[in-house]
Amino acid sequence: MTAIRSRHTGGRDQRGFIAAIGHWLDRNILEIGREMRLSYLPPLMIYVAYGIQGLTAIVGTFFVKDYLGLPASFLAALAFWAGIPWVLKMPLGHLVDLIWRHKAGLVYLGAAMLSASLLIMIGLLAERAAMDAVMPVEAWYVLAALLAPTGYVIQDVVADAMTVEAVPRVDADGHPIDRARLKLMHTTMQTLGRIAIIGGGVLVSLANIYLFAGVEAMSEAEKVATYILIYEMALAIPVISVLGVALASVIKRRDLRRLVAKGLDETDARARLERPAQITKPNWWILGGSLAFVVFTLGMGLTDVPFNQEIIFVGSMAIVVFLMTRLMRVLDAEARLYLLGTAIIIFVFRAMPGPGAGQTWWMIDELAFDQQFLSVLSLIGSTLALAGLFIFRRFMAEHSIAHVVVFLTLLTSVFYLPIVGMYFGLHHWTAAVTGGIVDARFIAIVDTALESPLGQVAMVPMLAWIANSAPDNLKATFFAVMASFSNLALSASQLGTKYLNEIFLVTREVKDPISGVVSVPEDYSQLGDLMIAALIIGFVLPLTAVALVKVTRLRSA
Repeated sequence: MTAIRSRHTGGRDQRGFIAAIGHWLDRNILEIGREMRLSYLPPLMIYVAYGIQGLTAIVGTFFVKDYLGLPASFLAALAFWAGIPWVLKMPLGHLVDLIWRHKAGLVYLGAAMLSASLLIMIGLLAERAAMDAVMPVEAWYVLAALLAPTGYVIQDVVADAMTVEAVPRVDADGHPIDRARLKLMHTTMQTLGRIAIIGGGVLVSLANIYLFAGVEAMSEAEKVATYILIYEMALAIPVISVLGVALASVIKRRDLRRLVAKGLDETDARARLERPAQITKPNWWILGGSLAFVVFTLGMGLTDVPFNQEIIFVGSMAIVVFLMTRLMRVLDAEARLYLLGTAIIIFVFRAMPGPGAGQTWWMIDELAFDQQFLSVLSLIGSTLALAGLFIFRRFMAEHSIAHVVVFLTLLTSVFYLPIVGMYFGLHHWTAAVTGGIVDARFIAIVDTALESPLGQVAMVPMLAWIANSAPDNLKATFFAVMASFSNLALSASQLGTKYLNEIFLVTREVKDPISGVVSVPEDYSQLGDLMIAALIIGFVLPLTAVALVKVTRLRSA
């Protein structure tokens, strides 16, 4: 009898375990499919268009290398100028709020710029002589290189604003949706936005692998034909974004007709569907501060003074923080505490330094990771980052940013340990124990697979809070200013990485390609200390920031 009861108990435990897994999968993976709404699709289409912009990146690199005589210094300066449009995101965000009902026009403008950039590149490849007769080829390329990022940033600002509209304020019968439900819907919308961007990147990786298959055996004419085909395919990018705006208009009219059919008059139906009709006046502090930010960044970027990067960072941070303080005045006291606490935690988490390029050099030279294997790691990372957004969506919606950051800090620190361990020979021991199965590449693949899902998780709760809690007439402005603040955190991360690499010197061997003389010797002796320092800083500072928020009156969303 005891054995029979034991078998019955074991069967119930097994069924209970399977049921628990099924319940978790339903709440975290399948539910996002059920949460998907047609109204979410328009901004997602613009985000997908942004995600697949990398389709032309490899072609552009080879075009410059093989067909243009531009020096590296000029290309570096061009890269700086190409980044300037993203500095304009703050005033553009406020502009979207000012012309809210006509913001679709900005998407059309961005699409026109993207189309012009792509058509210029097609012309340079297919009809170079005719293009050169009008204007030097280098000038055409510079124009294309500046048009593209300008078009993308304009569309990105509008897409952020459209995510707010995409989440309905009322249910199918016109009744208001409760706040808890709205928070989950905004989290789902922002999660889907990150999924769309990363998904576009995954599609690009797969497309490039297919299109460049056997490229080493192609003739020059066949390569050029492939380049042209890729740019022609990329013309789908502006088309997708324009279709997203058109679909948004169709959905609005459909929802309006549905509520009118239920007995509401058209004015009442519009009031329930659209954000409150508040008059948004120009905030001259935002516009003036943004202008100062742009002028300061341009001025310092074009000079060659000592500590140029540090001056740009400190000055930019001062301006953005000033603009945030002006924005916070429109919030109530509790919301200000939430925004400030959330901003501090996110900034510190994203500002953590990394080991820098030295770690990749070491992997190439010492672990024999070649270009193909690094590309495989990149594809694995992008694909599993998508999975992470599905897996952690419910977790992000039900926990504060403080809890999310603590969770991410602990996991990323643990997952980085095997990489540090390989510097000290971990892969030699595991390979010996497992008969060569668990070698350096195996560890790198598993570590990438575990760590990648965490990469996009931290930003989603903050974006969802803005969409859910920022004033209706300043949504796009809040998105733009907080995006600038988050990007400054990445700049701080780059500065921290630079400082660590100045303290712990790491060099790879550099040879003269003609004489073979070694000009810089290989030296990875301090890389282990560098990796440990990055690990400790990345573990201690985010937890300290969370503790600071917890012990003060600050809150986190």
